[in-house]
Amino acid sequence: MNLVITILSTLVVIAGSLAALLSSTLFMRLRWPAPLLWFVKLFACALSPFLMLVGLLTLVAGLATGSFITSCIGVYDILIYGIHIYKVSRPPASPGSFEQAFGAGWKEKIPGTQKTRFLSRRFQFILPSVPSPRFEQDIPFASIPGTDRKLLCDTWQPAPGITPTGLTFIYLHGSAFYFLDKDFQTRPFFTHLAAQGHVIIDVAYRLAPETGIMGMVDDAKRAIAWMKENAARFGIDPEKITIGGGSAGAHLALLAAYTDDDQRFIPIDLAGKDLSVNAVISLYGTNDMEALYYHTNQHITTRNIPGKLKKAVPTKLPGWIIKKMGKDYYRLGMNKNFEQIGSLPQLLGGHPEEKPGAYTMFTVITHAHRNCPPTLFIHDEDDIMAPVRTTRKLFNRLLELKVPVVMHIIPHTDHGFDLILPKVSPCAHTAMYDVERFLAFMANQPSPVNRLIPTTKLTPHGN
Repeated sequence: MNLVITILSTLVVIAGSLAALLSSTLFMRLRWPAPLLWFVKLFACALSPFLMLVGLLTLVAGLATGSFITSCIGVYDILIYGIHIYKVSRPPASPGSFEQAFGAGWKEKIPGTQKTRFLSRRFQFILPSVPSPRFEQDIPFASIPGTDRKLLCDTWQPAPGITPTGLTFIYLHGSAFYFLDKDFQTRPFFTHLAAQGHVIIDVAYRLAPETGIMGMVDDAKRAIAWMKENAARFGIDPEKITIGGGSAGAHLALLAAYTDDDQRFIPIDLAGKDLSVNAVISLYGTNDMEALYYHTNQHITTRNIPGKLKKAVPTKLPGWIIKKMGKDYYRLGMNKNFEQIGSLPQLLGGHPEEKPGAYTMFTVITHAHRNCPPTLFIHDEDDIMAPVRTTRKLFNRLLELKVPVVMHIIPHTDHGFDLILPKVSPCAHTAMYDVERFLAFMANQPSPVNRLIPTTKLTPHGN
């Protein structure tokens, strides 16, 4: 019996020590390329409630065995992960708060019946179960003019018995503009939102090298147009379409939302159509092309600098991950050349000093104006990919323009935090908490007056 207790105590001490070691990643501000540490940090964030419990067990083991060091490790784990959970579960601070954007009584504009479906608090040990939505995959929503290329989406509709809100959320997945696909780690998120009464459209837009950023924005606008044309089919209000996404998808969503009547961003097949949205949501959007270029070290990973070695980037995934992914390895584009994934010189035709016009054209703040739709920014403070300063800069510009805008900067986490173990992750839950309330508020706003649709001749810019 004593041997069993000794073995269990030893295992607990090892687990507590590993938890303490993992906690160091919470304080790291990583720079690309550092993929291994990035993933470790994301898992430490997602598992923080369980790592705190490991600390509690370690403390108990230390007290039971009289080990001062073991007890200290346990106390450390409890404190560090407890503080982490507390900090990531704080609401957005002013001037980025909901109250600042929508007024002190904004919550009163959401019906009480809808509030009952909300998360009761930002921190949940596990997402509450909800009715299963009506889920359909691979629905064609557009064809690229002059080709037989069809664009596909997945739809998530409220389960029978849930009162629809009439709002649609169009989601554009993260991609680094080159890889990944719809239906990637988002099912808990969409299931939760569908249980609020919303319709979710998960879009598979074209990626590089098949198309450029303009083509990707075109695809986002094709999804908007398709939803407006199929409003009756889905039982939604065509004036209550919100677009959003994560990472590069957020970037594209912002561009689509802010350029709905900009002729340079309207493909000829959508000429004369209403492409406006009632709101936009950005989850750690990349926002600024030149800032992204330097933040991800592309000035030393995509070119040779005299006197300096070209910094290496990962070229492929480890074999065990490839085997575990199975068919998803190809579906998500993981077989592409990793050296080109996210490469802005490849995407925009050169480096910032060579193609300044392209970098400016596809930077979101270039297109900020006073008629931009209400915007929700959720960004991690330590982002390895998308510099948080560009979100702060865009937020401040929208404030100057008096656009209703909410910004939540979540500390001690990193890019893609909402996609890692979202059922248990405190960071994912706090993002869901913000998104569900933002969408509920927008669903209960009066439909805007119809905007003027441009009637001037549009110049095609390709597919």
